[in-house]
Amino acid sequence: MTDYRDQAPRILCDFLAYHETIKAHSQKTVDEYFLDLRNFFRYLKQSRDRSLRDLPWDEISIMDVDIAFIRAITLTEVYGYLTYLSRDRAQQPNSSRTGYGLSAATRARKIATLRSFFNYLTTKVHLLDVNPIKDLDSPKIKKDLPRYLTLDESLALLDSVDGPQRERDYCILTLFLNCGLRISELIALDLTDIQGDALRVLGKGNKVRIVYLNEACKAALAEYLAVRRPVSGRDRDALFLSTRNQRISRSSVHALVKKHLMQAGLNSGDYSAHKLRHTAATLMLQNGVDVKAVQEVLGHEHLNTTEIYTHIDNEALRVAARANPLGRVKRSGKKAKPSGQNED
Repeated sequence: MTDYRDQAPRILCDFLAYHETIKAHSQKTVDEYFLDLRNFFRYLKQSRDRSLRDLPWDEISIMDVDIAFIRAITLTEVYGYLTYLSRDRAQQPNSSRTGYGLSAATRARKIATLRSFFNYLTTKVHLLDVNPIKDLDSPKIKKDLPRYLTLDESLALLDSVDGPQRERDYCILTLFLNCGLRISELIALDLTDIQGDALRVLGKGNKVRIVYLNEACKAALAEYLAVRRPVSGRDRDALFLSTRNQRISRSSVHALVKKHLMQAGLNSGDYSAHKLRHTAATLMLQNGVDVKAVQEVLGHEHLNTTEIYTHIDNEALRVAARANPLGRVKRSGKKAKPSGQNED
């Protein structure tokens, strides 16, 4: 967590506070906004002032950035910044073995930060009359289809669960595969979030949604709760506990998912806890669940995020391809006429 209040000028602090309080964005999102904009302002200061070019990047202060500085920003400068990101920005700034040049996806996220900042200045607090980046293009991103487990692979994964924490691990995997929870949502679950046949899930941006439990989830939860030991202290209400009687951590969940994938004979390098979320979405859509309902279950803000799963393995498209009457026509083997020969 970054305490941006001591490292950012007033105009940036106000923007970040707006996203933290009014927009209710997560601390992680606000931190990323701060780091992106600090990086942007440092680039501008260094490109405008030659005396700063020999100064280490981390020593360039942005505390003097004000609305006059921002009003002077041009679209040409922003494109220069994007060129810097694509060619010269270190991928791991604290590593001596870092590569240079950020991916299109990372650059697109940083552009989204700039858009949000300038939209705020233009339409929310009216400090700018003209948005200098309203015509800014985003880099094209190659969208890979999400990896997911098949139904048989999912069953094999569940069948593989054994060991001293088998009830807990089985319950976690069952919730991932049936409810499509994010790992952050799963580890944040409290006992009080179990509400009859539903789960109260705190998602991105502190948005609460209700996810209904099927019979497999209810049975897995009942078996786990029967062996969950009571604990005291700050994590006494946590649903999933570590072996140290603390709320289970993100790293522990990643480790148990990898372990059981290997036990099931699946490639643990290809899959992860997040891939189990992809699996839940894909299996729901393949079995006739409406895409809008899947959007609600997963907690996606935009439908197009959910729709990517409809392109993975759509049986309706297979049926349509087989239904075409030309689909069974095979080449007859008739030789083509030599070039130049007259045709009837």
